[in-house]
Amino acid sequence: APRVAHAWLCPPRNLLDMDTFSKSDPGRWWDWAGGTAQAWHGMARQPSSAPLSAVVVLFVQGSGSSEWKEFGRTEVIDNTLNPDFVRKFVLDYYFEEKQNLRFDPPGSHNAVLGVQDFLGQAFVALGEVIGSQRGRLERALTGVPGKRCGTILLLAEELSNCRDIVTMQLCANKLDKKDFFGKSDPFLVFYRSNEDGTFTICHKTEVVKNTLNPVWQPFTIPVRALCNGDYDRTVKIDVYDWDRDGSHDFIGEFATSYRELSRAQSQFTVYEVGRGAGAGGRGAPHTGADPPLHPQVLNPRKKCKKKKYVNSGTVTLLSFSVESEFTFVDYIRGGTQLNFTVAIDFTASNGMPSQPTSLHYASPYQLSAYALALKAVGEIIQDYDSDKLFPAYGFGAKLPPDGKISHQFPLNNNVDNPSCAGIEGVLESYLQSLRTVQLYGPTNFAPVINQVAGAAAQVTDGSQYHVLLIITDGVISDMLQTKEAIVTASALPMSIIIVGVGPAEFEAMEELDGDEVRVSSRGRYAERDIVQFVPFRDYVDDSGNQVLSMARLAKDVLAEIPEQLLSYMKTRDIKPRRADP
Repeated sequence: APRVAHAWLCPPRNLLDMDTFSKSDPGRWWDWAGGTAQAWHGMARQPSSAPLSAVVVLFVQGSGSSEWKEFGRTEVIDNTLNPDFVRKFVLDYYFEEKQNLRFDPPGSHNAVLGVQDFLGQAFVALGEVIGSQRGRLERALTGVPGKRCGTILLLAEELSNCRDIVTMQLCANKLDKKDFFGKSDPFLVFYRSNEDGTFTICHKTEVVKNTLNPVWQPFTIPVRALCNGDYDRTVKIDVYDWDRDGSHDFIGEFATSYRELSRAQSQFTVYEVGRGAGAGGRGAPHTGADPPLHPQVLNPRKKCKKKKYVNSGTVTLLSFSVESEFTFVDYIRGGTQLNFTVAIDFTASNGMPSQPTSLHYASPYQLSAYALALKAVGEIIQDYDSDKLFPAYGFGAKLPPDGKISHQFPLNNNVDNPSCAGIEGVLESYLQSLRTVQLYGPTNFAPVINQVAGAAAQVTDGSQYHVLLIITDGVISDMLQTKEAIVTASALPMSIIIVGVGPAEFEAMEELDGDEVRVSSRGRYAERDIVQFVPFRDYVDDSGNQVLSMARLAKDVLAEIPEQLLSYMKTRDIKPRRADP
């Protein structure tokens, strides 16, 4: 069984400074491919008042493949040669596989980012990092002739199975004044201790401007990220005054642990700042039996220099709560059923089904694009539906005997019970409909979306979740009505998958896939992103291998369903039912 490794892309140090007027803005780029780490800097030769920023992008190379795929990105850090990234990468580690990683700048060909200065690169495999002493691997960045490019440090640690999530809020009082013309702009930086005694950033709060008494917004962090499930592991917290140029002023520090923090769940707890995690000190929690304390925020450097130095302020933990992070599998095991519905485009733009040029044409030797998409998605989803009965509709056709146009006719010709037995039953009804209806138009999605939304609205307790697959070839005709239907459906337990077949352009479909901009209608925004669109042509295997094409399609279009289901359950505070023993 694979082990789950928590891999950190640790900060490059002493990067090559390529900026004339400011520090470089490094984006760390990693490739797990024999292990390659690259540090790049995007810059437009702007003055320091407007430095160009960059991020680190991790690319992963599949086993036995030469293709690199983007895995994730760090946050943006401006104007520093020694960046500390908060965002980490969680990778599945397989002993039996060589897992190559690569770090590349995503904007190397992006005019928005401008010219990018190459700061060096390094190659490494995940196994190298895990197999190194204490799971730490430091490499020199190379690639710029005659220049020392700095180093990059890689850390790897196995994740615990802890799935708890912590929400906490802190404030501070009477912090040191650091700004000449105003007060301080404080923020907190949380560090988790590693197994070798070093520290890694795990969270930064927002900056609260111009105050010595900040109240930070509540934030949420997985317990794994805070302490990897070890409740007594040290958590160090630094207090800084934010500066625009990135040279933030240190105010103070303190150390605690998850266990100490958790004791505040029903108590008002104050922690002393400044004893220093490096010295092993921890702030003492106020138990609530006495009046609240006014603990010190100490700056060790100032304490050493000034005999009369007392403190730099106080930090208070206002609230601390813990809840479990449920997974897709928890809900499935608890009895949640996925109800699969199919809607197929029968408009005339598909071409006459009897002609080889038609998208509905099926030869004796291979399935049509519609049938391939249906099988690819349906054969996976049917495993999560106990009765294996799937409602199936067509839209955009004239129906016999009177030629009436319909946008939600049952493929099995049974209005009272449009369900088909299994995916094979859906395919059979689809092929039968091609022989009996007349392909016509227009391409309207709203009726079938509203049909499924009506069914989803009947059971909203989390026991049922609906997935609608729409397969189409062309430009949507009822965009306004479809947006309205999606906004309404986003509040219901359902997701929509749209597969575009054929050579048409699908700009309108991209608009419905709310990854970039949430779908809206008449001033209302969708509560959740519930639409996933993909063009089928992107998954067709060049060798004509239909099985491989279907596998590629299914993997991508179904990837978002678990998260969409979880987002619905979370917004409705629905917890999974306890599985039967």
